[in-house]
Amino acid sequence: MTNPSTAPVIVLDGGLSNALAERGHDLTDELWTARLLRDAPGEVAAVHRAYFDAGAQVATTASYQASLAGFEQSGMTRTEAENLITRSVTIAREVRDDVAESADDGVVRLVAASVGPYGAVLADGSEYRGRYGLSRAALRDFHAPRMELLVSAGPDLLAFETIPDLDEVSVLLDLADEFAIPAWLSCTVSGDRLRDGRPAAEAFALADGHDSVVAVGVNCCAPDDVLPAVRAATAASGKPAIAYPNSGETWDGAARRWIGDPEFDLALTTAWAEAGAHFIGGCCRVGPATIAAMARALR
Repeated sequence: MTNPSTAPVIVLDGGLSNALAERGHDLTDELWTARLLRDAPGEVAAVHRAYFDAGAQVATTASYQASLAGFEQSGMTRTEAENLITRSVTIAREVRDDVAESADDGVVRLVAASVGPYGAVLADGSEYRGRYGLSRAALRDFHAPRMELLVSAGPDLLAFETIPDLDEVSVLLDLADEFAIPAWLSCTVSGDRLRDGRPAAEAFALADGHDSVVAVGVNCCAPDDVLPAVRAATAASGKPAIAYPNSGETWDGAARRWIGDPEFDLALTTAWAEAGAHFIGGCCRVGPATIAAMARALR
């Protein structure tokens, strides 16, 4: 695989959940988008295709909320749970390969296997708080089995995304080295702090020296928080940055709904690129139309 950190700016996809919701799917259960890996895999594929058609170069898999424990608690067998986690990568790869064959344009298109935080599986907003009260060993025991399954399905890289907790960052970076696969590290922040309250720069600095990490930055945050985070990430890690914020709305974990108004100014993306962001896209509430406009602006 071509090392993605040496290529021009790569346009990421947008939010999977909002795109699926716009297609009529109820995502209010605890499995969130991961449920559709079982119930409607064709719909997951359709969203991946929509983002590629919009100009995205990366399909981020529907595994953010997927875990062995979560699937088993919903009534699946261990084998069924394992198959769904690997299916998330297989679906994205099949769409990517079909799009690449049809386009025949030489554009690099990647599949990033999403590794969401432990807090996402709790389905109570913990990914916006961190500080789970778990030891490093417990966090490793949670992440390692599903990472092994994801890697076995052959993604181009792993996407450690929406990580709110410094201890979890450290565990994931060590696992990336163990699995010897490219990965990006993307934290969720508020201002210059992780959601657990510790300085984001401390998390970015942990990536320095991890050769498997190709980019460091933020996602699932306010657009206005991105530029200072990109600057901090490149300075602390010595690596290219990644940036894919939300639309500007805010998630109410208790009510399980978005509040506020969109505030995503596409003009900001150029400044992010100039500051060192190498991967740029959108997260929650950012759809294919916005990604299409972003791709035009960045190219």
